[in-house]
Amino acid sequence: MIRRSVAALAAALLAVLVTAVPARADAQRDAEWYLEPMKAAQAAELGRGGDGVIVAVLDTGVDTRHPDLAGATVPGRNMALDKADDNLDPQGHGTGTAVLISGRGHGSGAGLLGIAPKSKVMPIRPIYDAVLVAEGIRWAVQNGAKVINMSFELDSTGSVQQAIDEAVAADVVVVACTGNENTGVGQPASLRGVLAVGAVDRTDQIAKYSNHGPETDLVAYGTGLPVAQPRGKYAVADGTSSSAALVAGAAALIRARYPDMPASEVVDRLTSTATDRGEKGRDDYYGYGQLNLIAALTAPRTSPSASAAAPVTQPVSSTPDTADQGFPPLLTVAIGVLLLILAVAAFMIVRARRNT
Repeated sequence: MIRRSVAALAAALLAVLVTAVPARADAQRDAEWYLEPMKAAQAAELGRGGDGVIVAVLDTGVDTRHPDLAGATVPGRNMALDKADDNLDPQGHGTGTAVLISGRGHGSGAGLLGIAPKSKVMPIRPIYDAVLVAEGIRWAVQNGAKVINMSFELDSTGSVQQAIDEAVAADVVVVACTGNENTGVGQPASLRGVLAVGAVDRTDQIAKYSNHGPETDLVAYGTGLPVAQPRGKYAVADGTSSSAALVAGAAALIRARYPDMPASEVVDRLTSTATDRGEKGRDDYYGYGQLNLIAALTAPRTSPSASAAAPVTQPVSSTPDTADQGFPPLLTVAIGVLLLILAVAAFMIVRARRNT
């Protein structure tokens, strides 16, 4: 999570990123403890790795030269300079966020894998000014982003709400972190149309720093996650920034598995399939529960008309999933006809033998 002012930005980064002890790159994969409980490998297979989905990461920039992000980015934008992004990340926060979404590792089983390793990250910065954030959201939508991740907080949002409304109307999933002060949900996570994500620790308990409130929609792992840093380095991250990144990666997997699924249904699946934590039902700390990747990817689909009109938190219907319905009806009929023909033929053969 990043604050608006430069001083607060530096403090937040120190709180979120704890430099790891230098280690061999292939040791980083083993440090991704959260991949197993999330069944990330199975989820990536179900969701085609997020292939073809662009996730805009509004952050401090992304060091695209990091080996774990090779081939995992598309051209981004520096809104302050109104030019293509220079693929640098002075603070390191954006690089850490990006690898949790689209990390591809490197070599033979080395480096970090993201939740959606075949998706592409679109780096957009800066994020300290509401006007520039709004422009960044619009630029992301205009340039093909289907998911937007915002792992930061703003003191004032200005025109950001309008830009988010436009993104939602353009069928884009918008994700943001709740913040790390153990207080109310910050902005832009608290704004209309945003999927607000808090953090849980390794024991699936709410993280002590996770902001909470009636706007909280979902939680995901956020404590002790290894992340990439500029110049090929690594660190360990604590914060809701990481949680939001995991949810953004999950959204990319869903969008790749179901290319025709509207953003509202993607959000609905993420919340309605979440594993309930804390008080029964929705609560201000866990929202609708903890991200459940496999359930979100395999839950039955709603009808297109219902999904477009229904609230994002309404449970999905029991309509069978079109991706997992078994034999198509036409094939079933054909098999039945073939069996009938074989039965008649067998009867005729037996009858002919009896007559001889």
